[in-house]
Amino acid sequence: MPSGFFALLDDISALVKVSAASLDDVPTQVAKTTGKVSGIVIDDTAVTPKYVVGLDPSRELSIIYRIAKKSLINKLLILSPAALLLGYFAPWAITPILMVGGAYLCYEGYEKVHSMFSKHHDEPIESEAVKVITPEELEQERVTGAVRTDIILSAEIMAIAYSQVTGQPIVNQIVVMLAVAVFITVAVYGFVGLIVKADDFGVHLAQEKHHPATQKIGRGIVTFMPRFLAILGYVGTAAMLWVGAEIIAHGIPYTNQLLHDLEHALAAIPAIAWLAKVLVSAIAGLMIGFVVDKLVKLVKLILPDKRVAKNAA
Repeated sequence: MPSGFFALLDDISALVKVSAASLDDVPTQVAKTTGKVSGIVIDDTAVTPKYVVGLDPSRELSIIYRIAKKSLINKLLILSPAALLLGYFAPWAITPILMVGGAYLCYEGYEKVHSMFSKHHDEPIESEAVKVITPEELEQERVTGAVRTDIILSAEIMAIAYSQVTGQPIVNQIVVMLAVAVFITVAVYGFVGLIVKADDFGVHLAQEKHHPATQKIGRGIVTFMPRFLAILGYVGTAAMLWVGAEIIAHGIPYTNQLLHDLEHALAAIPAIAWLAKVLVSAIAGLMIGFVVDKLVKLVKLILPDKRVAKNAA
């Protein structure tokens, strides 16, 4: 009996050593995954600040915290387990689901581009279309919209994280995916928080109690931030189109090969190769978004409007 007990302890000790050795690779796998999702992280970072524009400045950090909390919960409790379960039971389903998400990103990006160039001020405004809402309702709408967009991006992040640990022990898979979820969420929304409060920091530096040079820096920050946020909005829209189209392209062998061929043809100049791929993907995303927009409008024409039916009743 004692020998059997010590043999069991030896087996447990060996298992712990193997697990520990395996977990040593976790930081490397997390870093590798973070690098692969850099485009999506840029998209998430660029898109989020617009959700607090026009709201009470005192509520900005609170709104970002709400979005970040929901994003982290979605990653930890929904997307990570879903990726693990799908990877085990139905690995074939991951790519189509991501492609649908990619199409949604293209649609969102196209809508933003369309709104930039369409002349809404020339269109008559119907009194029925005007909706008066409270600041609290507006804040809730913004949070809901941000979370809806974030969950698509987060799904892609967690799918890529899973792709980096397939074939690894289950403990490794879980630890890496949880680490990626926490690290990226904190990094993205921490940076977003710094962006949206930078103007307040500038106002603080511009106060007369500080040195004139410090005041000048503060005024410069205040002047620059609106332009920076505008540029960031354009970058976010472009990133939505680029990332969405690239997700779809990776799900189709032919288009995936075309992207690889494009990168290979320009491999001598990596920056140009990356820029060309992004530009092609963004244009393709705009075209996909246009098609999805027409399909959405067609469905709305075919299906009865529940609000009209309710008012008629």
